[in-house]
Amino acid sequence: MATIKTKDGVEIYYKDWGSGQPIVFSHGWPLSADDWDAQMLFFLNHGYRVIAHDRRGHGRSAQVADGHDMDHYADDLATVTAHLDLKNAIHIGHSTGGGEVVHYLARHGESRVAKAAILCAVPPLMVKTPANPNGLPKEVFDGFQTALAANRSQFYRDVAAGPFYGYNRPGAKASEAVIQNWWRQGMMGGAKAHYDGIVAFSQTDFTDDLRKITVPVLVMHSEDDQIVPYVAAGPLSAKLLKNGTLKTYKGFPHGMPTTEAATINADLLAFIRG
Repeated sequence: MATIKTKDGVEIYYKDWGSGQPIVFSHGWPLSADDWDAQMLFFLNHGYRVIAHDRRGHGRSAQVADGHDMDHYADDLATVTAHLDLKNAIHIGHSTGGGEVVHYLARHGESRVAKAAILCAVPPLMVKTPANPNGLPKEVFDGFQTALAANRSQFYRDVAAGPFYGYNRPGAKASEAVIQNWWRQGMMGGAKAHYDGIVAFSQTDFTDDLRKITVPVLVMHSEDDQIVPYVAAGPLSAKLLKNGTLKTYKGFPHGMPTTEAATINADLLAFIRG
């Protein structure tokens, strides 16, 4: 397996396929680089170099006890990009990975980056506060931690079989294979990383990060996202970005890169080539 070590000694697993302009993918919670299979194969076949890493504590990366916060996530991503000496890269992040991309760009600069895209991403802020009245109450995320600690396996099964892919919507046709693959990825990672990660993705305020970014950013979000509600996410991020473009979908689920891969891949390709 291809791995690197961060400055604090954490082993990070990554995939690096092909040649050409690099596209770097940052996955959502509590998944792994495998969640980008549909995108990596698509862009590889279109002549791009595709890279994806497992976030610390997730997938095949080390299950360390510490560093499960956006600063470390961004620094780990910077370590990967520096190790591979990536230039003129496109960064694409889904959900928590969208927060990772935004924080990476703001924290480490844009010298290696051409464009970025964030899909159903957690910025600017998920949790409800006086300044963010449309966010979700903190009790929602406390409940996630309680469910994870009580029975992580069942919790992950319920998330995948329900709101993540919109399989709880009337008339939805659930894919057992998709559900099992989500569960598989989640259970590969560490409970501590996933528990702490709930705080990282829900309570990090990316408002100032978004304002710092100058490269073109495509913000893709569905109005029917049941995990990261549209009203407090995509449109607000697009407004805060200096060079942001909002692409809205009507009935797609949070996990639209998997269930609606054909549409998402085509839209990403048009943005990258545009």
